[in-house]
Amino acid sequence: MHSLGKPRPLVACALALLPLAALGLTTPANAATTITVASDGSGSYTTIQAAIAAAPSGAIINIKPGTYRGQVSIPSGKSGLTLRGMTGTATDVVITGNAPASTAGTSGSATVLNMAKNTTVNGVTIANTYDRHDSQALALYAGGDRQVYRNVRLLGYQDTFLSWGGTGSSQVRQYVYKSYIEGAVDFIYGNGALVVDSTTIRSLDRGSANNGYITAAATSSSNRYGILITRSTLVSSAAPRTVALGRCWHAGGAADAIGQVLVRESTLGAHIRQAGAWQDMGGFSWKTCRFSEYNNTGAGAGAGTGDRPLMSSATAANYTAQKYLAGSDGWNPVQ
Repeated sequence: MHSLGKPRPLVACALALLPLAALGLTTPANAATTITVASDGSGSYTTIQAAIAAAPSGAIINIKPGTYRGQVSIPSGKSGLTLRGMTGTATDVVITGNAPASTAGTSGSATVLNMAKNTTVNGVTIANTYDRHDSQALALYAGGDRQVYRNVRLLGYQDTFLSWGGTGSSQVRQYVYKSYIEGAVDFIYGNGALVVDSTTIRSLDRGSANNGYITAAATSSSNRYGILITRSTLVSSAAPRTVALGRCWHAGGAADAIGQVLVRESTLGAHIRQAGAWQDMGGFSWKTCRFSEYNNTGAGAGAGTGDRPLMSSATAANYTAQKYLAGSDGWNPVQ
């Protein structure tokens, strides 16, 4: 007599036929799609741009080590994407271009053109290797609101990193944390509410008595906050007192582009100017803009001269990273 084995319990059989929803169990509705990019063909795509084109909003794009050439464009319709270098070491994943604005236009020159909201970029290098003095050549054009950049390296020469929300009072917000930004001329610039936190900012040595400008803010007069550099380290191999903290950029000659920059609680190297730390631009005096420092240290820190305005402690309480980024929705990505 052949054994038929133990009969299946009727309850178990019934449960097996019920849909998950009837049991109170569901597949997570908002589980993020994950896509892998690898230049060697071992991922879903060999280019980052192909992965972005295929990704739904909110997807995570993991990028394997390699060098990825040509522009990466994240359009406004692809909100909530995360681009993540898989090793966590930014030098392992290099996105690189060599386009100048003189031939490609400002947005066309950007190695990464990010126009989407709520994006996160982590663990990558973004470089524009065009280093001649005759043109802008952006590494990153950040044109979307609520963008976060952690552990990124931004490499360029002129206009490395643009935070831009369009003309008028429209303003985008970006947060850069524990990263590295390198350039020579106006290499952190724009009209966004931009916080650069706990980051190394390196000014390149042009071998000149004028080794460039770190910031060029074009903040609308209707916006209280512009560029904040906080808890960061400003370094250079350039000669002492040859690099300016920034200059006043009236974009397109706009009289209401009253740039706002605060450098606070940071370490400033000897390359920073004492006289002339803030510079005029395009016929507009730097004194038409809102430039100041608070509680900095290092050989290049200011002492509160006419060329180095200091912010008071009472005022500085309202110029924190959280205040710059809060907007009307209370956004707070600050680490």
